[in-house]
Amino acid sequence: MHTEDPTASNLPSPSVPPPLDKFGLPMQPESVQSQLKAGIEPSGGARPLRIVTLGVYGFDETCFFAALRAAGVDAFCDLRARRGVRGREYAFVNSKRLQARLAELDIRYFHLKELAPSQALRERQAAADQAERTAKRQRTALSQLFITDYREECLQTFDSRKLIGQVGHGARVVALFCVERAPGACHRSLVAERLKQDLGLEVVHLLPS
Repeated sequence: MHTEDPTASNLPSPSVPPPLDKFGLPMQPESVQSQLKAGIEPSGGARPLRIVTLGVYGFDETCFFAALRAAGVDAFCDLRARRGVRGREYAFVNSKRLQARLAELDIRYFHLKELAPSQALRERQAAADQAERTAKRQRTALSQLFITDYREECLQTFDSRKLIGQVGHGARVVALFCVERAPGACHRSLVAERLKQDLGLEVVHLLPS
């Protein structure tokens, strides 16, 4: 004979993750409703979009591209104003050579120059480095002045969803790239922080071993 479990009504309802949009972002309730009305089934099983960041200092060419492949990167965002590095050691991230190799790996390339700090901002950070007697390649943290001014100059009108719409359709792992080894020494960490804050995206910093 079937009997009901008297504790069943006290069990918590299982939590259901929000459906994701085509970019792998949690859909807003009004977006879910509009898709249902249009006869489109929101995808609750899509893999969420993830952000990774990396620089180049400390990597060699083989390890740099191996790190991208291991992370599953399929969209690469170059946040530099000038897309070149002096010397032969890091020539593999000079623009043309970098883009050619990424194309071979089926990784889409985007140059987001609007997120590069201005020359004036770079000079302020250089002055802070000089005051701390720290070489650029050994820097581990940005100055507070740079952080404040970068947020005002580049992130005040920044639209996180617009950026993901630009690079994220069909992508699942988006890389934010500049040159510094330590994420805290580079503006890429500020962009990643904003994406995490606005969209709740997971952020992973890739470092050379």
